[in-house]
Amino acid sequence: MGVNLGGLANAKEIAVEDLAGRTLAVDAYNTLYQFLSIIRDRMTGEPLRDSEGRVTSHLSGLLYRTSSLIEAGAKPVFVFDGKPPAFKLATIAERQKIREEAAKKWKVALEEGRSEDARIAATASARLTKEMVEESKSLLKAMGVPWVQAPSEGEAQAARMVKDGQAWASASQDWDSLLFGAPIMVRNVTVSGKRKVPYKEKYVDVSPEMIILEDVLNALGITQEQLITVGILTGTDYCPSGVKGIGPKKALKLVQEKGNFAEVMKSVQWESETPAEDIFAFFLHPPTERVEIPQWKLNADEVRAIMLEHSFSEERVGKVLGRLEAVNKEKQQSGLGLFLGT
Repeated sequence: MGVNLGGLANAKEIAVEDLAGRTLAVDAYNTLYQFLSIIRDRMTGEPLRDSEGRVTSHLSGLLYRTSSLIEAGAKPVFVFDGKPPAFKLATIAERQKIREEAAKKWKVALEEGRSEDARIAATASARLTKEMVEESKSLLKAMGVPWVQAPSEGEAQAARMVKDGQAWASASQDWDSLLFGAPIMVRNVTVSGKRKVPYKEKYVDVSPEMIILEDVLNALGITQEQLITVGILTGTDYCPSGVKGIGPKKALKLVQEKGNFAEVMKSVQWESETPAEDIFAFFLHPPTERVEIPQWKLNADEVRAIMLEHSFSEERVGKVLGRLEAVNKEKQQSGLGLFLGT
């Protein structure tokens, strides 16, 4: 999803402990999709479900992985998407078709006993519903983890929060965070650990990464506007195909040679119905607002009620709650608010 700047933006590997004391503006939708994609049965690709058949992978990820972040001293603030721009609707519809096709392939692969194909197709079929979003907000509030509602794109709002000094970094897997101008972004924060290599009996370590926007621009010798241009040429959420035949390296060369956005676009064939100028303007000035970060307290009884309603182990939930209560107690004794500061 989003632009792929992996070949251009140098990332510095960090440890989760390096995030201690740091407020992270977490791209909520991106994170929930990650949970729905990877928290699954390794053989069948089935997501976690409760006794009534309801998907619970998102709740598992939020409780267990977010609590690990908090225990490490990080201060996550989840940022939920609002209304997408009109020109993203076609992309959303296309993604839905892709997920539906993946679900069909998943079913066929399961019937034919092709477990690896089934697992991969299942991952691609992940779907986030309105009910899951509301469940996630309720669980986060019960955990004492603040969340805010963006007027439009969560990544844009997260970037604004970093610029405003309300957060230290934007946390997302999506490189579009840099196009929205996030001064610092971190990746793999909620998905670190072991990850299986497709079609191989091999696992790789996935560690958190930090990317500093100013360092990226300096290393490439371009401006923020030129970075946005690179993204538009290679493909973003608003026009995934970008310009045919142009990858990150070729796009970088073009902006270095032509200079500004207008001159670059004169030299390429733009085929999308959405004017490139509209996408460029959206990245430069996305709908965002100054937000108030709520200060909620851990409600262990409410967390327990939510999780047990969805068939989670009372013993395991209790252990996590015990650790969260210990963190809260330590913060109170030190006189520090759990979610104050960046």
